[in-house]
Amino acid sequence: MLRIVIADDHELIRYGLRRIIEDQPGWEIVGEAADGKEAVRLAIDTKADVAVLDYALPLLNGIEATRQIRAHSPNTEVLIFTMHENDALIGGLLRAGARGYVLKSNGNQQLLDAIKTLGSHRPFLANVSERLLQPFRRARSGKISAITSRERAVLQLVAEGHTNKQVAAILNISLKTVESHRAAIKRKLNLSSSAALVRYAVRNKIVMP
Repeated sequence: MLRIVIADDHELIRYGLRRIIEDQPGWEIVGEAADGKEAVRLAIDTKADVAVLDYALPLLNGIEATRQIRAHSPNTEVLIFTMHENDALIGGLLRAGARGYVLKSNGNQQLLDAIKTLGSHRPFLANVSERLLQPFRRARSGKISAITSRERAVLQLVAEGHTNKQVAAILNISLKTVESHRAAIKRKLNLSSSAALVRYAVRNKIVMP
């Protein structure tokens, strides 16, 4: 039995995924999430074989959710199912540990092929052109790599409009720690205001406008 978790903040997309996946013999959906934090929890708790994640998830985006899933449930393969395609996103996902990437525009069959391939612990990167893989293979780094995984999670939540207190509650850390992370992010990225943090997060696809 192939155990699958799906995560997308659009209920209609989740419904479509559920219908497609449950039609496959030997496949079972063991969890369904509308945000990245819940996706991580479900993938870990259910020990899913494959987690199918949208990139633009609330609370934790696809990169951060992938990072946490791979850290706490290394046998769970992550497939990103998204409408977004760009160099920074691809590189971030690969570095986070995702081994599958399918564009929503490419149809159901490629999605099913990707899930089957990842279920056998093999990568599925048919949508990733050589041009897009080159920056990752050369391990180029920009400002985004200057911040840690936790700082990236804080930055996303701040850009989504959460207060420091709300960020602390979501990430289960202290308010003082959140404030320290915000200060470190501003220092590392040379940003002077909350508005600049939001602009940076949007520009670097940490959140979607």
